[in-house]
Amino acid sequence: MKLNDSGTFNASILAKLYGKNEVEFQKKRYEKLVSLFNKTFLSSPELFFSSPGRTEIGGNHTDHNHGRVIAASINLDAICAVSKTDNMKVSLFSDAFKEPFVVDLNDLSVVQSEVGTTSSLIRGIAKGFDERGLSFGGFNAYITSNVLVGSGLSSSASVEVLIGKIFGYLYNQNNVDAETIAIIGQFAENKFFGKPCGLMYQMACATGGIITIDFENPAKPKHEKLKVDFSKSGYGLLIIDTGGSHEDLTDDYASVPTEMKSVAKFLGKNVCREVSSEELLKNVTKIRKKLGDRAFLRAYHFVFENERVVNQVYALKKNNFTEFLQLVNESGNSSFRWLQNIYSTKNVHEQSVSVALALVEMHVQKYGGASRVHGGGFAGTIQVFIPKHKMENFVASIASSFVKDAIKMLNIRNHGVICLDELN
Repeated sequence: MKLNDSGTFNASILAKLYGKNEVEFQKKRYEKLVSLFNKTFLSSPELFFSSPGRTEIGGNHTDHNHGRVIAASINLDAICAVSKTDNMKVSLFSDAFKEPFVVDLNDLSVVQSEVGTTSSLIRGIAKGFDERGLSFGGFNAYITSNVLVGSGLSSSASVEVLIGKIFGYLYNQNNVDAETIAIIGQFAENKFFGKPCGLMYQMACATGGIITIDFENPAKPKHEKLKVDFSKSGYGLLIIDTGGSHEDLTDDYASVPTEMKSVAKFLGKNVCREVSSEELLKNVTKIRKKLGDRAFLRAYHFVFENERVVNQVYALKKNNFTEFLQLVNESGNSSFRWLQNIYSTKNVHEQSVSVALALVEMHVQKYGGASRVHGGGFAGTIQVFIPKHKMENFVASIASSFVKDAIKMLNIRNHGVICLDELN
């Protein structure tokens, strides 16, 4: 997408991506992005990219044990101005960081000083391209994002698939599919960034719309784009920032897949996807004695959450939103009681997610909706579905319990990561 002669962006392209009501706001975002790029690189960008955040709708902590999920891309996104270079250096600036991320792609090994930074993701994604015989090279880029960090909306995954899309568009004739970009993003986050995660985040950001993903074969996950018009359901989708800190939670996140897999291994399997409910319940005493109660309960959550996703997909396809919302509440209850990803046992004095769920629950029941922990849990956000015509009253009833701007209304976006030229 190029600037028009008048110095503004093509309104029809922005409308395709964001909707007509958002055009003026998005014009200002992109114009500011161009200004930042010009000031930084003393030249004009050649291309513009957009990568959405995502929201998990079903399947809490199932993907890493080869389970099923439902996820959707959302209207919040990372946008990026890009110019190709003739060298192997990536220079990426972001308004979220004081210093740029500069990576020499001649070295694709893990650099310990980069672990946990965007530089590690750039290098890891290039490594993923290299291992698949795909081309990659240098570029200058400036990113700005309104995907909330630490919100469970996958700000990191949004950036990962964005970088993958840039490599694919600049150096592979835009022939790298969304699934491959997502898998490479997960690889980079696991092996270079140093954070264990499943593939749901990257798949949702890369693909777009509402999708259900089956990770039974994680190297080739099956995904289906659900033809569900959420805007016609009569419900709105909210996330609420509970104010909890994500610091020092890596061990909590890692313990979930580790304990689930320990149960599977005890039963002679690799992951919980291979374990049936009958087999799990038949061996409950042995599992508890050998691995402890929490490991059993987390495997118990997986087995029934995985089946719940099937029922949620069926309900959505039949436009049975009443049944879908009942299953959302069931998922939330299972996450709280069996999965136990609502607060960290290392700091039981901080239970921001628990408090938020308690404060919201009575109002959700009153207005006829559903609520649950959102994303990985332990801190961050909760998810709420409320009838649109009651949304204003609902927000007014809970607003005083949370900090300013903690409550965000989301819309489902149909496009995944994209170069805006593709919308011409």
